[in-house]
Amino acid sequence: MDSFNSLIDGFGTALTPINLLWAVIGVLLGTAIGVLPGIGPAMAVALLLPVTYGLEPTGAFIMFAGIYYGAMFGGSTTSILLNTPGESAAVVAAIEGNPMAKSGRGSQALAAAAIGHFTGGLIGTLLLVALAPTVAELAVDIGAPDYFAIMVLAFIAVTSVLGSSRIRGLASLLIGLTIGLVGLDSMTGQQRLTFGSLQLADGIEVVIVAVGLFAIGEALWVAAHLRRGAVEPIPVGRPWLDKKDVKRTWKPWLRGPFIGFPFGAIPAGGAEIPTFLSYVTEKRLSKNKDEFGKGAIEGVAGPESAASASASGTLVSMLTLGLPTTAVAAVMLAAFQQYGIQPGPLLFEREPDLVWGLIASLFVGLVLLLALNLPLAPVWAKLLRIPRPYLYAGILFFAGVGAYAVGGEALDLIVLLLIGVLGFGMRRYGLPVLPAVIGVILGPNAEQQLRRALQISDGSITGLVNTPFSVTVYAVVVILLAWPWIRRLLPGRRKADA
Repeated sequence: MDSFNSLIDGFGTALTPINLLWAVIGVLLGTAIGVLPGIGPAMAVALLLPVTYGLEPTGAFIMFAGIYYGAMFGGSTTSILLNTPGESAAVVAAIEGNPMAKSGRGSQALAAAAIGHFTGGLIGTLLLVALAPTVAELAVDIGAPDYFAIMVLAFIAVTSVLGSSRIRGLASLLIGLTIGLVGLDSMTGQQRLTFGSLQLADGIEVVIVAVGLFAIGEALWVAAHLRRGAVEPIPVGRPWLDKKDVKRTWKPWLRGPFIGFPFGAIPAGGAEIPTFLSYVTEKRLSKNKDEFGKGAIEGVAGPESAASASASGTLVSMLTLGLPTTAVAAVMLAAFQQYGIQPGPLLFEREPDLVWGLIASLFVGLVLLLALNLPLAPVWAKLLRIPRPYLYAGILFFAGVGAYAVGGEALDLIVLLLIGVLGFGMRRYGLPVLPAVIGVILGPNAEQQLRRALQISDGSITGLVNTPFSVTVYAVVVILLAWPWIRRLLPGRRKADA
């Protein structure tokens, strides 16, 4: 009960006029920035660090939190409408959301995403208030073998459910893992796949890969098919969900937070893994499996709810341990240090007004996001009526600006174009794009955790399965791999086949 009493005091801080203003500014900035391909919440917070130096710390962090949540929703908006994720956590939203938009249900997809973000963020923030100490203890006990097992699960899950075959999914994953190898070996310092270029020594930014594969690849694919016939404007549907939609989405909305929150609290890839796992879960549980890949609303509702809850989970380990689990958390940790504040177990005692004001502002920001984005759903959806040549020219422009803003190097634009051509080729030959992005995001971290686990066990392979947690995760991996054969042996399935 002490936590909830402190939360009430936090609302007193968050609802002061000045802090409420910072929350509104953060939500608006975050949504606008999230819509732009390549300019994600981490970059936004980093750019605003010098600007907020003169602000009072509580107000600055309330604005940062608004940017974080707003950018996650903005990223899903362009994923749904343009098949162009604004940031990596919104990648999954494109799989079902974009086909929904193309079939005239873009507004319904946006509404499902908005309510999913609200539900996931609300439940995730309540879990943050109630379970922060417990989750922090669990995060401390998880070691390298467990991290590696989680990433293997993500690799297997995403290659098993996407694309026309597992072979194509695996091929796409290997492409992503190869791109993830570019740069210096983190342990030996040896250059890998840099071709002697000093600019590539730091590796290829995930933002550039995601924008190249999705935005540039999609733009080139559309351009290659524009001359085959006139492109009709895609119809925009109603902005609200009907009873059938709500019936299909309320369970994914409620399941998502319990997948997203734990993964946000541990250093295992931020919101990317839980969104992929939520998608896998909804596909397995759905009664409309034939719609997946063609515009299943469950595939938007569940992952978006998981992404929002993951953002709340990220704050658990950052506030209680000083352990950033995402790029945004790392930038926010730098902001804490800028103000001379050290996150950790004593933060709740030393800075209670700041911490509980920040947590209370998450609830305020969620309400603002829902109130802002549901009415604007049809407005965003009207982007689809822009003539395709102008629309994709704009996408190419913002993708180029976003890629150049990452490092300020001309080489980034060349890499962006090359990866865009690769994305075009993957579409041409039926390779799903998502496993490649997964490989780039998680590949380097998976390699690092694998090496650590093997070092701890003196090179013994048993070091990868020496904890109950890792054994449990590998058991889930085996079930995923064997599921097609297991399903054939089930009595109900055998009768259906007969």
